[in-house]
Amino acid sequence: MVLNAETISQQSLPKHVAIIMDGNGRWAQSRNRPRTYGHKKGVDSVRNAVQFCTNLGIESLTLFAFSSENWRRPEDEVSTLMELFLLVLTKEVKKLHKNNVKLTVIGDLARFPASLQERINTAHQLTSENTGLQLNVAANYGGRWDITQAAQKLATQVAEGSLTPEQVTEDEISKHLTMANQSELDLLIRTGGDYRISNFLLWQAAYAELYFTDTLWPDFNDEAFSEAIACYVSRERRFGCTGDQIKQLLAASKTTS
Repeated sequence: MVLNAETISQQSLPKHVAIIMDGNGRWAQSRNRPRTYGHKKGVDSVRNAVQFCTNLGIESLTLFAFSSENWRRPEDEVSTLMELFLLVLTKEVKKLHKNNVKLTVIGDLARFPASLQERINTAHQLTSENTGLQLNVAANYGGRWDITQAAQKLATQVAEGSLTPEQVTEDEISKHLTMANQSELDLLIRTGGDYRISNFLLWQAAYAELYFTDTLWPDFNDEAFSEAIACYVSRERRFGCTGDQIKQLLAASKTTS
């Protein structure tokens, strides 16, 4: 079967893509720049990924921005990440809103500075009614934390008598996880060359396709993303698909939009 933009569009592209954005620090160090420079360049790749998913009609994009383990990094790097997060929320949210993107920051937000929590709440409120791409930014997030907080909510209901132990099912647990009302995770991408999921979306990734690439996050452009989607389509439908064909589909979507 020969695939082109038209036939690919009729197939099951991923509805929900998640990305572990790894390699910012190494990208900067290879250029004799501080690791924080790589994080700043990584923001450009975030913009590109959001636009790519919007053009391709993907429903949800979840980005691993800051894990619960990242607090162990050098203090100056953590401080820069917090400042960058605050700056991005300030500058980018209006653009996201203009493009009908709904932004949700998932994770244990209580540890963040009050100023950052306030910006997050403002961003949630501003974009809450948008109907385009659902952009999830995982910050101070861990997959074990996600499952634990869901279990705690259910345990409280059992203790109060509103739920019996027998009613604690997989479906009930899923309802209390972050992103409970979104599409199942279809494709999990990790950049940077490592082959692990690092406590990211442990429950949600149970049946996701996993895609690992050596490309460092600041270099993860449309071509690299197209190859990842092409690999997913090939696995799902058991026939070949190339990155060029995905780019044809992108071009077609831009023409009709």
